[in-house]
Amino acid sequence: MYNTLKLPNRKTISIPVVQELAAKDPHALPQRYIRSHDERPPSLTTATTTDTYSSTVPTIDMVPLLSQDAGHPCRQQAIDKLAISCQEWGFFQVVNHGIPASLMDQMKGVVRGFFHLPLEEKLKYGIQEREGYGQFCVVSDDQKLDWSDSFYLLTLPPDTRNMVFWPTTPVEFREIVNESATELQKLYEKLLSAIAETLGIEFENFYAKENGKWTQSMKMNYYPPCPRPDLVLGICPHSDSTSLTILLQDDDALGLHICKDGEWVPVPPTPGALVINIGDMLEVMSNGRYKSIEHLAVPNEKKERISIATLWLPKAEVEVGPHPKMIDEAHPPLYTTFKRGEFDKNFFQNKLERKSTLEMFRVK
Repeated sequence: MYNTLKLPNRKTISIPVVQELAAKDPHALPQRYIRSHDERPPSLTTATTTDTYSSTVPTIDMVPLLSQDAGHPCRQQAIDKLAISCQEWGFFQVVNHGIPASLMDQMKGVVRGFFHLPLEEKLKYGIQEREGYGQFCVVSDDQKLDWSDSFYLLTLPPDTRNMVFWPTTPVEFREIVNESATELQKLYEKLLSAIAETLGIEFENFYAKENGKWTQSMKMNYYPPCPRPDLVLGICPHSDSTSLTILLQDDDALGLHICKDGEWVPVPPTPGALVINIGDMLEVMSNGRYKSIEHLAVPNEKKERISIATLWLPKAEVEVGPHPKMIDEAHPPLYTTFKRGEFDKNFFQNKLERKSTLEMFRVK
């Protein structure tokens, strides 16, 4: 019932597989998962259905946003809404995004199929060099753990893939993940182009596509049912280290919460929609105009939950800093310029904790 993780100091620690714990005794809750009162945000609640809340996170229709007709009556309105969503929320949902519902269902299906494999089969893909199956950002034997298991893959460009980690069961896994990665890449480029437009920056100056200086990866998460979801966290509060993250999640189980004005706001899933959030790299590049937002996940008492976060990052050797157009006399640089690999080193050597890594690179 354990997975092993090798730390940077070469120490190896054993981490329980949460799915196995929940299956062995659905009523048990080991002490290592119980969070202190201070770690459980007081405004955080759990729910068994998505009907409990009405989401206030903005929803953006991609059709007018992506129109090539500058005279489209709704295009400027969509651009303005995108800018407000990025500046005031850092999170939004998109609909009519062009990714077939059938492909999204297949993606959730193969990911669920992987997590439902026997443990010995999943352990063949155990974490090595930040890729594989298990838990991430665990740095000590006494650290509190999240009520979830994860599976992390590098997906694009194709030459970054280590096929040792790509399961052959379910049999459709590789094909569906590859197709999803390709379609999500198209959506990402369209979204980033529109976001660059809201900042007054040329897309090609904002995204080093022509030099292949980016990577796409996927973090697939499994949240087993939990007997006391009010005492644990599925994933603890954090911001993403990405430029953008696109989240696909189950339609029938609430889990994601974001921190808005000091309160935890639930984001009930909207069937067919994808959730987009600003990451740390985009906060740096926009010089703080658009901010990465802390978010967390809570498990459900009765239902399992699947989510798939697709992540975009500059490659390790790429220097990241505020874009020159985001700096002037009234807006001095808020962040130092750093290599993305330096950011990652700090990110993975520390436990996942709010925006602690990004703060290391803030101009003092």
